[in-house]
Amino acid sequence: MSDVTSVDGPAPQPHPQGGGVDAPPEGFPVPPAGSLVPPAGSLVPPAGSLVPPVGGWPAGQVPPHQASQHPASPYPVPPYPVAEPDRLTRFVVRLYDRSPRWAVPLAALGCVAAGIGYALLSDPTRSAPDAAPTCLLKLTTGLDCPGCGGTRALWYVLHADLPAAARHHFLFVFALPFLAYFFVAWAGRQAFGWKLPELRLSSKALGGFLVAWLAFSVLRNLPWAPFTSLYV
Repeated sequence: MSDVTSVDGPAPQPHPQGGGVDAPPEGFPVPPAGSLVPPAGSLVPPAGSLVPPVGGWPAGQVPPHQASQHPASPYPVPPYPVAEPDRLTRFVVRLYDRSPRWAVPLAALGCVAAGIGYALLSDPTRSAPDAAPTCLLKLTTGLDCPGCGGTRALWYVLHADLPAAARHHFLFVFALPFLAYFFVAWAGRQAFGWKLPELRLSSKALGGFLVAWLAFSVLRNLPWAPFTSLYV
């Protein structure tokens, strides 16, 4: 049985002297002019074809969808329109380009200072549970959410009372030194070019912390001792 590449026609036979492939035999399908689809059994796609030939693209030939990456490609590059950025995007880009490198760390430090200032001025340890702003989950269900007690823990940390801070949110107190170091390393590199030792956390460490946070959020809502001591 002779080799065929499709049901429509025989495979081209190699040249006896190894110089390539003979011309298609009589009756071999030839693509019409302007066609983008190679005929059945063809080993070389017509110019501009978007369908790879049998056996893949020949050596040295670039697929049409990669023609823009190869200037010497014989395939025409379609003129894809480039979307113009809107006014807000242009304004933000200009502002970022013209602002000093310490502006972003300073803005982040301002947000941190605002949170610390709120904790100091509001004194969450003396406020009522339903005082605004409050946790909607605790207000509607009576359950502690994963972040409940964090503001009170920050207040106690600022007053150097670590046992009381850990009592209100142990995981927040545990993560606070890491968060502080990450912020100092990032802000120092952005603003002053400091190269502090990089602290890298593996995906397993991050996953373990999230699992511990989830377990802590569940255990602190159990109505049995000693878990009731975690309720805030």
